[in-house]
Amino acid sequence: MHLAKRLAQVPALFKGGQRTLVIKYLTHVNAEKRITLRVQWLDANGDSRRRSFRSRTADADSEQFAGELRDTGAQQVTRRAVIARRAHYIDPKGKHKSETYRLKTEAEKRLDQISADKRTGSYVDPARSRITIGEWAGRWLAARNNLKPSTQERYASILREHVVPRWGTTRLKAVGHGDVQEWVTKVSSTRAPATVHKAHRVLSLILTAAVNDGRLARNPAAEIDLPRVVAPEQEHLDHRQVAELADACGQHRLVVLFLAYTGCRFGEMAALRVGRLDLMRRRATIAESVTLVKGSQTWELRRATHAGTCQSPPFLVNDLAVLVAGKSPDELVFTGDKGGALRSQVFQRSALSAPGLHPHQLRHTAASLAIASGANVQVVQKMLGHMSATMTLDLYGHLFPDQLDEIADRLDAAHRAHIAPLLAEAKMIKLTDTG
Repeated sequence: MHLAKRLAQVPALFKGGQRTLVIKYLTHVNAEKRITLRVQWLDANGDSRRRSFRSRTADADSEQFAGELRDTGAQQVTRRAVIARRAHYIDPKGKHKSETYRLKTEAEKRLDQISADKRTGSYVDPARSRITIGEWAGRWLAARNNLKPSTQERYASILREHVVPRWGTTRLKAVGHGDVQEWVTKVSSTRAPATVHKAHRVLSLILTAAVNDGRLARNPAAEIDLPRVVAPEQEHLDHRQVAELADACGQHRLVVLFLAYTGCRFGEMAALRVGRLDLMRRRATIAESVTLVKGSQTWELRRATHAGTCQSPPFLVNDLAVLVAGKSPDELVFTGDKGGALRSQVFQRSALSAPGLHPHQLRHTAASLAIASGANVQVVQKMLGHMSATMTLDLYGHLFPDQLDEIADRLDAAHRAHIAPLLAEAKMIKLTDTG
């Protein structure tokens, strides 16, 4: 019997406070039988064609259609009944849903699963998980308005190169944990571990967003075995090497010294304006940075909570004063040949003559020189603008001196200072008793 007829028969039985019984009734409807009459034939090209009839007059309609096909000379015209089971239920939002299955046992199993998901709060509307990952990824990236332009472009690049080629046409509901693990393993065979981590992270973020939007019950990209990333050994210069490099860089000499002794990132240095440079206090306020995105320089203001300062050594003050003399507060401290912001690639190509030397290595140099001069973790963290001391230790912990022997000697001295008087007093008491 059609569901609408069933409902028409029961409204008087379920009124007022017993309305929940209607929901229970709908949820446990025995998967009703659905008969479809299907006509199959071969067209003029020899290709198999078919047409289905599901209305109340399906028997007569299908018979008439089959007769018309035979009259036109169609070959291998057959008519058969296809029996399916339709499972009806009420979703958590109170909407009537139905799904079709070939076997009654499959429909009943699905109803049991839906009931369990509704009890645990993990129910997902099947229609919402039919969207492909390619389409959902586009929506996800477009909605990430809190990302910096450089991060936005990095995510877009990972999507184009790694995620969309494999998952673009795959529906959300079809993604399994094993499928993701197989993909990660395959990518690991041709790409560096760090690249694999980035690709997996973007896919996981996309799927997490689908979970939060009610399109998936869980993230199939969670708990994936990833290749171990071995951090490359950091290269940094000593004072003599910094001086030699600065002298060899000609007009960019002060840029090298500023990066190597303040720890600023290249984009922060390139975006530094005269008004944010306090030569009396030897401080520079880091409030914005400039990054190259798709060949264009993109300016990014740092949030007030992330703005920082860097301190310049006294020997740089005179050179900086000469450099900014006559400039307005809004002008840049360091500029390129055409007066705009200095580009990292241009600086690296024209100034850094040493092969493989990257401007970011001057930031590592600043950290190593500060640590060698006795700076503790908190000082280095503030100098580099790290969010936590843990990040500083992860990057530069190996540079801090081993003070175990020094601590042991201090503990020994403290022990002697406190225990020696007690031992002397105890010895005097013992001699007195003996006398």
